[in-house]
Formats: sequence, C-alpha cells, structure tokens
Amino acid sequence: MGHQVFRDPWGIPHLRADSPRELAFAQGHNAATDRAWQLEVERHRACGSTASFLGGDAVGWDRFARQVRLDDTARRCYHNLDPATSAWVGAYVDGVNAGLAAGARRAPQFAATGLTPGRWDPWTPLGVWLSHHILFAGFPAKLWRTEVGRRLGADAIGLFATDGPATSGSNGWLLPGRLTATGAALIAGDPHRYIEDPGIYQQIRLACPEYDVIGLAVPGTPGIAHFGHAGTVAWGITNAMADYQDLYVERLRRCGSTVEALGPEGWRPAAVHVETVEVANAAAVQVEVIETARGPVIIGGPDADVAISLRYPPRVRGELGFDALPALLAARSVADVDRACDRWVEPVNVVQAADTGGGLLHRVAGAVPVRHADNGLRVVPAWRAEHEWRGWHGPMPREEVDGAAVMANHRGLSAPLGVEFAAPHRAERIRQLLGGSTDWSAGEMAAIHTDTHLASAEPLLKLLAGLDGLTPRAAELRDRLNGWDRRMEADSVDAGSYAAVRAAVVRRLAADPALRPLADPPPYPELFRPWLALAPRIAFALETLLTAAGLSAVDVAAVVRAAIEDVAGRPPLRWGEVHRLAPWQALPDPTERWPGLAGDHDCVLATSSVPGVTDDSVRAPAARYVWDLSRRDNSLWIVPFGASGVPGDPHHRDQLPLWLRGDLVPVTTDWNQLTEERHDD
Repeated sequence: MGHQVFRDPWGIPHLRADSPRELAFAQGHNAATDRAWQLEVERHRACGSTASFLGGDAVGWDRFARQVRLDDTARRCYHNLDPATSAWVGAYVDGVNAGLAAGARRAPQFAATGLTPGRWDPWTPLGVWLSHHILFAGFPAKLWRTEVGRRLGADAIGLFATDGPATSGSNGWLLPGRLTATGAALIAGDPHRYIEDPGIYQQIRLACPEYDVIGLAVPGTPGIAHFGHAGTVAWGITNAMADYQDLYVERLRRCGSTVEALGPEGWRPAAVHVETVEVANAAAVQVEVIETARGPVIIGGPDADVAISLRYPPRVRGELGFDALPALLAARSVADVDRACDRWVEPVNVVQAADTGGGLLHRVAGAVPVRHADNGLRVVPAWRAEHEWRGWHGPMPREEVDGAAVMANHRGLSAPLGVEFAAPHRAERIRQLLGGSTDWSAGEMAAIHTDTHLASAEPLLKLLAGLDGLTPRAAELRDRLNGWDRRMEADSVDAGSYAAVRAAVVRRLAADPALRPLADPPPYPELFRPWLALAPRIAFALETLLTAAGLSAVDVAAVVRAAIEDVAGRPPLRWGEVHRLAPWQALPDPTERWPGLAGDHDCVLATSSVPGVTDDSVRAPAARYVWDLSRRDNSLWIVPFGASGVPGDPHHRDQLPLWLRGDLVPVTTDWNQLTEERHDD
C-alpha cells in the first residue's frame, strides 16, 4: 500500500494516504518503525507472555492476563466488529507486520533480550487496548473495601474513599467561544496515567481524502480514540470513574477432570484448561484457566481457600467499542462525535467536543451494567441472584455546556455510574482559574496545566496550626508551614517540608493499633497489592482520615505532633529533590537519575507519588494538549519524552525539558513546513 510520511521539527509523524484503509496501514507501519520495542512488549502483555523475555518478575502479569482471558476476549471482540472496521483494523496490523523487522533493527532492546519480533494477529490491537485498560476502573479496590468491612466493620469503608492508588485520571476543560479571544471554542487537558518510556500517547497526524486529523494515538491501536482535532471538530476525554467491573466470590468443586461452580440456579460446569507461561532463565509455570458463568477466575481456584471471578463488559458483550474509532476520524461536527461515542464500550469516559459551527458536547460514553448497589462496593456472592447483571445503563449522562465545562474525575456528570471519585480539588481549582478571564487564548492554557496549588493540604495544616508545646525546631517548622502558599513547586523548601510531615503522618497512622488489622493483606496475587497495602490506602485517603469522626480510636493530634517533631530534626529538602519522575520501562536502567517534578496528587499538575511509601512520581500528565477551533495551527501539545521510542534517536526525549517546564510545542499542519521521509521497506 502506498503512503507518505512527513515529519515536523519534533519528529512527529504526519501520514498521508489515498484511502482510510491505506492510511491505517501507514499508521501501523509507522508505529512499528518508531515504536517496535514498545509494540512487541504490548503484544506480549496482551498475550500473557512477557516473562519469556523479561524473566520471573513478569510472571504475575502473565498469569493474570491468561486467567482473565485477554487474548481470547480481544479475538471475540474482533470477530464482532462490523466488516468495514474489521478490514480497517486488519490493514493497521498488516502495516505493523510490514514494518516490525526494520523497526526492531533500530531498537537495541531486541538484541539485549534476544527477543525476535513476532507476527501480529488481526485482533492484537484490541488485546493491546484491553491490557492497557483492564485495571483502569480499579476493580481491585473492591478487594480492599471487602477487607475493611470484614476487619473493621462496614462503617469504616467510607474512611478510605478516595481516588485509588492505581486509578488513572485526567483534567479536561472546554471553553465556549464567548470566553475566548477568537470567539471560537478551546478544548484543553492532560491525561494522568502511569508514565511509561516510551510514552503511551503518540502525537500523530492521519490524512487522506476522507479526513485529516491530528491527535494522540496509542501505539499498537489504530486511529485516534481519546484526543483529536479534525479541523472542524475537536474532542478530549477524562476517566469517568464509573464502576463497570464486578468481583464474585465463587464456590468451586472438582468433579473428575472438570470443575463446577455454584450459581443462582445451582451447580454448573465451568470452562477449564491449563496454559503454560514460559519464563526466561527459569522453569515454565502452569496456569489453570477457569471461567464460570460470571467470568474468569482471577484469584484462587477449586483447591484454594477462596476463588474470585471478574465480570467485565468486553468479555460479556464481545465488544470494545472499536467501531467508534473510524467514525471519530470521519467526524465533521459535534453531532458526529456524539454518534460515534454511542458505540463506545471500554473504558467509560467523560467526553467533551466542540466544532466550528458553535456545537458543544459534554457527555459520558461507555458501557455500565445495571446491578445491585453492593456489586460496586465489594466482592459479592456468585450464587445470589440479586447480584446478576440486569442490562445496561442508558442513555448515558450528558449536560448542556453553559460557560466553562470542567472534567477532572470528580463526582460530577458521571456520579450515578460510580462509587469512588477523585477529590473535587482539581476541578474546583480549574474552574477558579478559568473564571479569571473571558478572552482566553490557546497559549494561556499552559498556566492551567501547570498550576501547583494543593487545596488538600488544608486539613493537615489546620491540625499543625493548633499544636502547642512543641520543641523550638518543630514550632518554627509549624509556623513556616502556616505561612506557606500551598504550592507544590519543585524548588520549594516549604513544599518539601509539608510532604515530609505528611509522609510521617501516613507512616504513623499505618502503625497505629486501630488500623493494625488492615496491615497484613490477604494472600492475593502481588498484582493487586497496590490496592491492598495499608500505607498507600492511608496516603490517598489522608484528607478524609484526618477529618473523619469515624477515626475516633486514633489520637490524630498525637500522630501529627509526633510527625512534625520527626521532620523538624532533619535538614529540609526542596520538593523536587525527592519528588522525581519514575517512569515504567520494560528494561529499566538502574543508573539513570530522573529529574525532579513540581505538582502533587491533588494539584492540577497531578504528579502522583505515594506519601509514606515513596516521593517518586509514577503517575503524571502523559500528554498535554490545547485544541483551538479558530485555527488548528494555533493548537499546542506535548508528551513527556518524544516522538521516537528508539534510544539515541534525536527525538527520543527532546520534548522532556519542555514537558518539565510546562511548555507546549505548536501543531503544524502546513505540508510545506514538513519534511518528507522515504521508506524502502
């Protein structure tokens, strides 16, 4: 298939072809050329075979991927695509397969691991999407809430309500034309995800006679799902924080070579087979894969003390929503985006869109089952009929845009669909900042992206201010923090001191006898430990815990007093000295020292660490964007690293210094300002 590849000064690919299918091939080929190592890691993650080249540390993920049936679910969803979408996805896969060999020759990780690029199946992109999002809605939080209820009582569950330690989020805002300098709408935001190197979002342009779209693609999947600008219409999303995955405690029994599961209608056969996970430099691991009428068993089994299954929409429906992707590319108006989003399934998102005709959109998109309220809170019994799914929520929530519309994972538009949401601080701060002007321009959005005000610090600071009888050094620190501007700037000693006191409070609360029953998590797979470890749960719920009457068994004032005395005896550090970027890499370099960051979990600049455990930031803005509907070339974007996933390439990390400063690079759409490159393979 014929296509052209152009690059802007940042190496961002601009692809042009004669048809959507040829363009899909070009996108797959480009992904393989620029991100071969990343693509192969993601293919193996979707298949549950990463341990074959990454070793024993990867077995936990591979076991889960096999048990939850990622690859089989992707295959099922692929075969349910409409024929046109199926062919379009197939063309993308053909492009990946055509480009992988050349891409692998550029990527030194293949030689380092001995990995040989494999062949992608037509459904592999759907598996890659699933592997990115299967934990996105945070279903393991139900394991935690079940344990809190069992060990401390049901009333204690609300004490830990929070944006969970592994829940991804985003900021997004939409300004109608009456609030902008040009009279046309602006859409801006930044998805907060685990930071990966190479990054999960790839800046790209996809152009053919039918459409011309710039946006952020996910390498390994075709199209531009989340953030795009098609010229006459633009869109962005955030995580809706909806609850759409359920955990069931199962009663299983072996009957010869088969397994039976107890459901509402009695004992029924479960599907069962054994798979082998190959492990580099170690013995292979056998994984028994069991699926009941509820879903795949992901914890335990018939020979264990407990068995827990997962029910999730793509497995139940045989759909991911990929039919929406080509429809989004072809969108010309808000109405087109709206119709495309009706097809969406996973994950559940809040969508904002605007067009050049003045159309505005703010809605939820995705599939959320209707079922008993307890399903959203905890693990429920598989044999009780009241916990079965009873159809799907619809129509999905939406609201008219009247002034600035903000989405930040808070309890807002999608409140009827979820259980836990992010604290309101980011959303309230964005609204406050946007209220300061009625003539916003695209270039001014960076000031919103990088705001470091930490409203959630207030409860701890209030407790500190009320302490008396402190040692002189602790009293001086208390007074200094009382005058702190609440900004988590990288060069701020006060921000560093506040974070140190906060961490000391978390550690002391985790050691308090009142919470000790939660200190030892149940023997569930290590993959779920971030949701089950006590210190992270305290860290992210600290604001609630410090103000909750239900924590009366803990002398909170004494905890805070001891914490500030601990910190007062240490040399103060600037926040950026300890709050460092810590991206996930399949092959990490232990000698690499990453830069310090501004921001914090509840800042608009959401660079999340786990207070009391580590100040390193594993979650941060995985991209930033501003879509200008007055003129697309006024739009701006940035990613944490660069356009290339190849170490040593000039564009591997050339955007990192700008990302750290909060700068954005311009979107270029004039073909005459781009440089064409040639591919002979």
